[in-house]
Amino acid sequence: MRWQDRRQSTNVEDRRASTGKMIAFGGGIGGLIVTFLLVLLGGNPESMPDLQSTLQPGGTGETRALTPEEQQVGQFVSVVLADTEDVWNEVFNAQGKTYVEPKMVLFSSMTNSACGMAQGATGPFFCPEDNAIYVDLDFLSEIQARLDAPGDFAMAYVIAHEVGHSVQKQLGILDQVHSLSGQVSEAEYNQASVRLELQADFLAGVWANHAQRVKNILEEGDIEEALNAASAVGDDRIQRQTQGTVIPDSFTHGTSEQRVRWFQKGFRTGDLRQADTFSTDNL
Repeated sequence: MRWQDRRQSTNVEDRRASTGKMIAFGGGIGGLIVTFLLVLLGGNPESMPDLQSTLQPGGTGETRALTPEEQQVGQFVSVVLADTEDVWNEVFNAQGKTYVEPKMVLFSSMTNSACGMAQGATGPFFCPEDNAIYVDLDFLSEIQARLDAPGDFAMAYVIAHEVGHSVQKQLGILDQVHSLSGQVSEAEYNQASVRLELQADFLAGVWANHAQRVKNILEEGDIEEALNAASAVGDDRIQRQTQGTVIPDSFTHGTSEQRVRWFQKGFRTGDLRQADTFSTDNL
């Protein structure tokens, strides 16, 4: 992705310099990776009641200097966030709406959020309570390697997907889906969650379309990196890897094929009017 020497977002809060410790119980890092796989791209610490038995906050209150590599990846995601701001401001303005730019919080291991304790093990997530995206970049890079989903644009896809949840919040879609909790069966709520996540994949594709059209951000292989990442976090693939069997009724994010297809549709069309994953029977 072409990102050097371009605008960085001012909506980034970098907490990575704050040192802390992570205490693991029952399974260590292997258990954390399974937890991460199950909630990658859409996890919410409030919906993970077992996390507190796995991780306990701690820390010295000290700070450290970020390494050059950490500084560079922080600059990269800041450029990606800036690109999403430019795209969604343009799209919302065209509809006579005002886009409220989300904040991105970078942290290591754990931090506080308006949605509860943010853990690296929950993966990147959007918190609607403070319109913020929480990302542990070190853990994300580690999991990208384990999932064989490398590349800077794979990381850009993750950020754009979470920004998509902010877009959904501002359009009222996120609240509509969350209001179904406790009102419908678990299988029905899971299906609504799948449609929500696939729509966020579509919105990530819309971002890539507009950013490429205006800024020519893409290099050879970038879209393939995003598609590989989308495929890697399909419910069917994750369940097959972690439990050896696939249970469609428990899907909350969509299959690998669905995630790839909806991102591709967003990238191909760049048309927000085609984002309706809730009315179609062909997910």
